[in-house]
Order: sequence, then C-alpha cells, then structure tokens
Amino acid sequence: MKLSFCMIVKNEAENLPRCLESVVGQVDELIVLDTGSTDETVAIAQSFNAQVHHFPWNNSFADARNTALEYVTGDWILVLDADEVLVQAVIPTLKQAMQQEQAIVVNLIRQEVGAAQSPYSLVSRLFRNHPQVRFSRPYHAIVDDSVAELMQQEPQWQVVNCADVAILHYGYEPGAIASHNKLEKARITMETFLATHPNDPYVCSKLGALYVQMNDVQKGVVLLQRGLQPKSDAPVRYELHYHLGIAQSQLENFAQAERHYHLAIAQPLLDSLKLGAYNNLGSLLQNQGDIIGAKAQYEKVLAIAPTFARGHYNLGMALKAIGQLAEAIEQYQQAITLDPNYAEAYQNLGVVLLKLGRVPESLEAFGTAIALHDQQDSEEGDRLRQGLLQMGFRVS
Repeated sequence: MKLSFCMIVKNEAENLPRCLESVVGQVDELIVLDTGSTDETVAIAQSFNAQVHHFPWNNSFADARNTALEYVTGDWILVLDADEVLVQAVIPTLKQAMQQEQAIVVNLIRQEVGAAQSPYSLVSRLFRNHPQVRFSRPYHAIVDDSVAELMQQEPQWQVVNCADVAILHYGYEPGAIASHNKLEKARITMETFLATHPNDPYVCSKLGALYVQMNDVQKGVVLLQRGLQPKSDAPVRYELHYHLGIAQSQLENFAQAERHYHLAIAQPLLDSLKLGAYNNLGSLLQNQGDIIGAKAQYEKVLAIAPTFARGHYNLGMALKAIGQLAEAIEQYQQAITLDPNYAEAYQNLGVVLLKLGRVPESLEAFGTAIALHDQQDSEEGDRLRQGLLQMGFRVS
C-alpha cells in the first residue's frame, strides 16, 4: 500500500526541514505545492527529493490543497503543514489503520505545542486517495464535508480515530502566533465564505472564535450561538460551547460561561480533546471563589494529561489558595520541569517559598522569573523587581 505525503507551502524555509525529516522514509512520495515562496523553500523541498509544483495563490487554501492532490499517486495521503511534524512512534498504528478496508479517513490527534489552553485537537489529515475526497472552505480547509457526502452515497466507508498523538504542531510557540495582519486576512476570507453559507456550524465556530480573539466579543457570541444547530457534529459543538464559555467569561456572564463549559465537556469526544474546557472551568470556579471545585477540575486535567504544564501550575495555584503550600511547591516544580521557561510558575514558586521562610530559594526562583519575564518583553519583570525592593530584597 503506497502512502503519499502532500503539503502546500509559502516561505517556510525555517520550518520545512523539520517537517520533511519527520516523514522521509515513512512515505513513498513527497508532493510539495509552492504558492509563491521568495526564500529557500523550493530548494529545501527539492533537497529532500520532493516533487515540487507551483500554484498562483488565490486566497483559497482549499483550492491550493486540491491542486496538490492532483499530483498524488499513492493509495493513502498524509497532509501536514510546514510547522508540523509526524510523531515516529505512532507510525505502526497509522499503517495498521490504513489496512482497514472500509476506512476512508483516519483522524489524527495533534498536539498544539506551546498552547496554553487546548493542547490537543483532532484533524482529518490521513485519508484514502478517493476522487471524491477533496478539501472545502477557503480558510481552515478540511476534507470532512466531502467525506460526509461520500458516506451518504457509499455508506460502507468508515472514519477511524487514532487515539495517540500523531502530529506535533509548533504554531503556538512564542514568536509563531499569527500576527494581527494574518488574523485580519483570516477574518476577511471567512466572512466571504459566511456570506454564502450563513448557517454553517463550522464557519460559525471558527469565525466566532476569531471575533472573540480579536476582542469583538459580542459579535463572536452571536455567531457562535448561531452555530449551535442540531446538524452540527460533536467536535464542532464542543468548539462552539468552548468558545462561548470564553466569550461569556470575558463579558462577566459567569453562570453562562460555566454552563457552556459543562456542555462542551459533555460532548462525546476523547477526554484529551476537552482539556481546554476542563482547565477553563477550573479557572472560572477559582476566580469565583470555589477553590475546591477548581482543584477537582485541575486534577481531572492532570489525570487526562499528566504532562500538561499549565495544569500543574493551575493546581499549584489552587493548593496555594487553600494553604497546602508544600503540595503547591511540588506542582510548580513539576510545571517548571515540563516547561523550563514558565515564568509565572517560577514567580509563584518564589511566593510560596517566601511564605515558608525559605528566603534564598525564594529569591533564586524570583530571579529566574524576572529573567524570563525580561526575555519575553513582559513588564511583569520590572513590577516584580520593584515589589521585592519594597520588601527589602534586591534581585538582579
């Protein structure tokens, strides 16, 4: 069974080698569609013996991805973006899934490296090379629409979910977050699609969340509410409720926010895909003074994802609030082990150590926190310095 790798790129010289290295030797052909690079992207792709083709960008990710599919010759297709890598350990599982005669798509869990709230997502990036399986939507292009139509015509096909992390996505690392200009382009593209698909739950979810991210919260709420229709499937309903929880929290409608987080958690999905809702619900409860309820949510988060640094930090905050300082220290230290650049974890570790009279250790933690804040161009470093000076402590 032949597996083809397929991607679209533009000016990805920095990320592309890492991506292609993760698939070389695991796939039978590399198809790279360049949409107008002016850096070394094309040369890098060719150095990996990829077939490089060209496409004049027309503001539609779906058009570009479908053009790339035209060059594929394999039985199955794996799609990655340049800021993603394939996890080697999951490859035997993927090959086994592709052997299932009725499988049309293998949904993959993607870990959002550096994401503070939702570290996992489910993406349809491995699918059979079927002429009717094609991408749709100009932004956030997916094959799900065409797969749903195909399964209505040919009900023997099945969608398979891989339970292990298969893709690492580095788009949330510091410095990689989309610029305002990119967000604005995304908004315009999705609004154009919404004009002809006004009740589409998926675009309501994505565009509504974008409005909230861009601080147009009321507009986001209206669109997210519109997306809550009976025809929306569980992953989309989760996203709609999750982002409504965020929006209502920003509007200080805390009861509504809690309701939406509970509805998000109730969706029939893998628990790892619902970590954002569990974690945000914990933060909401803690801010409302329900520390015990918050602690329970954070413990659920860590039971699902023991390596989620934010979960350990949040549990540490809850433990500190109820006076369990030794236990809080353990959680902060675990967060730091998982994320050595976690300035807030160092800072709160310093606070707890100071409460316990462990001054030298406290000042060391504060010093690291200040250095990290400074590296991240955060004003918190100066604020922390001044606060310590007022207490009689000098930290460089």
